[in-house]
Amino acid sequence: MRIIIRTFPRKTTWLLILLLFFPFCSSSPQGFIVLCAGDSITAADYPRFLQRRFDQDNILAKVLNYGRSGNTSGEYLAFLKKNTQILSEEHPDFILIQLGTNDLREDQDDTSATQFSANMKDIINIFSGFKTRSGKAPQSLIATIPPIPENSPSPFTEKSHRRVMDEINPIIRQIADDQGLVLVDNYTLLLDQPLLLPEVHPSREGYRQIALNWYNSLKPLIK
Repeated sequence: MRIIIRTFPRKTTWLLILLLFFPFCSSSPQGFIVLCAGDSITAADYPRFLQRRFDQDNILAKVLNYGRSGNTSGEYLAFLKKNTQILSEEHPDFILIQLGTNDLREDQDDTSATQFSANMKDIINIFSGFKTRSGKAPQSLIATIPPIPENSPSPFTEKSHRRVMDEINPIIRQIADDQGLVLVDNYTLLLDQPLLLPEVHPSREGYRQIALNWYNSLKPLIK
């Protein structure tokens, strides 16, 4: 029995090698990475709806949920400082930030407007030091926090309800303006549709609408 060994010309062999390994050698990363930073409103559900929306529109994206239930801005800052390397190694292209609701609790978590502003600026500063897979700085988007419905149970009070409008959201808007960040208005979204916010946490449809709000702000930025 004869065994036939078929060989290819050198040029053809190199072409096959290049075709085989080209996807792994591309200098342009495919798709993009979105890191969601926030409290329980982030941790609960909207990142999942956001991922689903990208998938439905055949947009290659990876949504990471780094929400921390119960965190104030100060607690999230402490978490971020402790885990900077871990989060930076995710190499996000976009960072979505929504914090402030727990800063309005009328207990040991109560945070002054001055301290909230300082915490948020420090959080944004840390995120600005991250690098994408292409070595660029990620783009941060910041959202106003939802209303706190009147007559919300303790530790939220009528004062908490007022501070959303009078202190926290004005600070967030000012930071966005000063630092050139994209501002996403989740406050007005839920204020205009109160059924989406039956209590401090949104309904299932409320989370879906928050995800859509983020999505509509992100889509013009996707290249």
